[in-house]
Amino acid sequence: MKKILAAVLALTMALGLTMTAAAEEGSKVTLDVIISQYGNFTQDWWLGEDGFEGAFEAANPDIDLNIEIVSWNDLYTVVNTRISTNQAPDILNIDTFADYVADDLLMPAEEYTSPALKAKILPSFWNANDMNGTVWALPILASARALFYNKDILEAAGAEVPTTWDGVLDACEKIKAYDENIVPWSLDISTDEGQAAFSYYSWNNGGGFVDADGNWALNSSANVEAVEFMKTLIDSGYCTADPYTETRYPQQDAFAAGSLAMMLGPCNLYDLAPDINFGVAPMPTNGENESVQMGVCDRLMAFRDDAAEDQDARTAAISKFFDAFYDANTYAEYMVFEGFLPVTTDSAEILAENAEQFQKGGDAGEGNSEYFATFCDMLASCNFYPASKPEWNDVKQGVINAEQQICQGADAQSTLDALQEEILELAEEMAMETEM
Repeated sequence: MKKILAAVLALTMALGLTMTAAAEEGSKVTLDVIISQYGNFTQDWWLGEDGFEGAFEAANPDIDLNIEIVSWNDLYTVVNTRISTNQAPDILNIDTFADYVADDLLMPAEEYTSPALKAKILPSFWNANDMNGTVWALPILASARALFYNKDILEAAGAEVPTTWDGVLDACEKIKAYDENIVPWSLDISTDEGQAAFSYYSWNNGGGFVDADGNWALNSSANVEAVEFMKTLIDSGYCTADPYTETRYPQQDAFAAGSLAMMLGPCNLYDLAPDINFGVAPMPTNGENESVQMGVCDRLMAFRDDAAEDQDARTAAISKFFDAFYDANTYAEYMVFEGFLPVTTDSAEILAENAEQFQKGGDAGEGNSEYFATFCDMLASCNFYPASKPEWNDVKQGVINAEQQICQGADAQSTLDALQEEILELAEEMAMETEM
């Protein structure tokens, strides 16, 4: 497989990228790259002569790649140590970027992203890396949440796949009447992922964490109605017994065992329920709102290096790295290899039709075109946490606390009003500290 990758990438470079025919050893640009370890075989795809590293260097003899694969357990320590000793990588794969932007460490993505590459990245994923009007990173891969439903249970209960909140209540009622031992609906408002539940329901009711201008809008009428709907699910006995502490993981197990009928869950649930006859559908909405899925993406970013002797050559090398990685077939192969979703339109088209030509990491089977067709089609409707805002961690915990209080009897409007006031005060304090 690695030899195939090398051949494809070398051919792509020959056709689509500017190559240096003969590069003198002393004029080479070296790029230090840190890639996060997503699975047991991540290094197999990236490293060595038969991996991306070797294929790229063969196509670009004027560039040396120094790629290091680092586990997520060690990633933050390794990166912070490098930064503190003035040895930041040229390119980093990680999940967050706001702190690096605040410390003026990153290059704006527009400086190294070619027009052709930018044009094929899904706009919602490109914009998810915007902070203060500037995009600072590229999405390396995607994951999405959607509605999973047990076809056999819904058919036996005479229930339709819900597309609206009224449809959710109707389907839950019929499932409950069909078999009281089956839990109709999943709900996790624990400290683990309660913020995800807030996004599922608020976004699909026309609300959300922020308004159209990016300002905090936690106490909007749409959000109040969304949390009240969660309470209705609990009070009606339609969801899991203890949504305050039970995370989505045992709920995923219950869905895979056939004791949970419907679940808002991540795309990898597709592989966790092999014995269930299930379907996947967009998130149900309220009223006339368009369905919004929750998107998750990790990132690739380029660090500044003011000490580099030839800034133009360094930037050009970084640009070549990204063009090579996001090459349609190369990137499609990596998505199957690691088991994630692509953020580029050309790779999504390939995988929706021909994912079977690529192997999963460790030769653990081939890609599944149906899977990619299902979820790639949903990526354009994804929304994201406003994680680049400095108050996000407090908002995240705040909405979880508010959900739990409201679902146990507190007034929804006044509870969210209090949270909104608290976050606005925090934002003002942070702004004043920055100015000082």
